Amino acid sequence: MRSIWNGAISFGLVSIPIKLVNATESHSISFRQIHLSDGGRIRYRKVCELDGEEVATAEIGKGFEEADGSIIPITDEDLAQLPIATAKTIEIVSFVPADEIDPLQMDAAYYLAANGPTAAKPYTLLREALKRSRKVAIAKYALRGRERLGMLRVVDDVIAMHGLLWPDEIRVPEGVAPEGKVSVREAELDLADALMATLGEVEMDSLTDEYREAVEAMVSAKSEGAFEPAAQAEVEPAGGKVIDLMAALEKSVSAAKAARGEAGPEAEVTPIRRKTAAAAPKAVGGKKSTAATKKAAASGTKKTASAKSTSAKSAADRSTATKSTATKSTATKSTAKSASKAASAKKTAAATKKAAPRKRASA
Repeated sequence: MRSIWNGAISFGLVSIPIKLVNATESHSISFRQIHLSDGGRIRYRKVCELDGEEVATAEIGKGFEEADGSIIPITDEDLAQLPIATAKTIEIVSFVPADEIDPLQMDAAYYLAANGPTAAKPYTLLREALKRSRKVAIAKYALRGRERLGMLRVVDDVIAMHGLLWPDEIRVPEGVAPEGKVSVREAELDLADALMATLGEVEMDSLTDEYREAVEAMVSAKSEGAFEPAAQAEVEPAGGKVIDLMAALEKSVSAAKAARGEAGPEAEVTPIRRKTAAAAPKAVGGKKSTAATKKAAASGTKKTASAKSTSAKSAADRSTATKSTATKSTATKSTAKSASKAASAKKTAAATKKAAPRKRASA
């Protein structure tokens, strides 16, 4: 691969000669502007606005436009004299965990190749240090006339660098979020979880640009004179249509399962449930699920009523037993009292008999 920049990585006092290589390439289809009447190519000409003459590329320089519209010429020599330490150096300033980098800052990606045999050892040292630390390096570098921010990480056995936007280049998302308070029910979240689980993961290498492939096929057919326009598909306009979110989620889960061959399109959907303390089961499926829930509830009610009846009966039996015991106790006390009175009467009668003869004798 052709290098676009030569320099060095500054790693403390260690200098690693490297070459910068583009890590990505665009496969997008580009079109030319043509004259519709004869198909001639439409080109742009660079014309000086002062004299109206066309200017060759070798005669074109750069300049900075002031607020009043005046232009200040800037040459490559002027830029080369600026005291920028990163003009030919990727200067590492810190090492941070990868998750501290906001993906919004990600820009172009490059591969860093060791430039020469002497660069192999320090290059490998930095690569292995990044691997073991599980961190990324934050660096500054200059490219195409400006200083930039970069992030170095390991990809396979190569050090890759992602250009980063400066923090002040990230716009604050004001007025982007939906206005007003929007509430989401637990059942809706459960179905969203079920849909995510059903869709599962995907091999990134299997994803292709289907639109580009269709355009290339059309161009090829046109060049061979075998192109036949297909019937235009009807596409419903997006937005402005109120939908039943729950129904849409259920259909999405069923469609995803059918696409993966797990179940038919009319399959009953059972979403993933979050664990809640003493939570009653919720029915998300069709009438069968609702009937089962009602049956379970009725069964539970019968069991509860039966338990209450048994408890009441036991309480009544205990109360009756207590009263019976109390009655027996009262009867026993009454019998004892009667026996005591009878014994006292017998003693009194005996004493009276003994006293009677004595009275007669004295008379």
